[in-house]
Amino acid sequence: MPRLMGSKPIEFKLYAPSAKKVVLSGSFNKWDTKKLPGKKDSKGNWVVKTSLKPGKYEYKFFVDGSWQNDSNSTVSVPNAFGTHNSVIEVK
Repeated sequence: MPRLMGSKPIEFKLYAPSAKKVVLSGSFNKWDTKKLPGKKDSKGNWVVKTSLKPGKYEYKFFVDGSWQNDSNSTVSVPNAFGTHNSVIEVK
């Protein structure tokens, strides 16, 4: 996991036992649907680890070709597509 100066390690987790591929995408990586693939554990949780500088970021999971919000996130904001994006604040 590349670490940028002043950034903090962040772990994102999504429970999707039947998914074949999960990628984390957001404002921190220009919504790239290939750069941050998840790794599935034996319990069906997908984990993505990355480093982020302090700030607020919008994100979603790209699950088998479909966008999905983070059910663990308590904050979301409307987006230009009529749905919502999850929000994380790194302090």
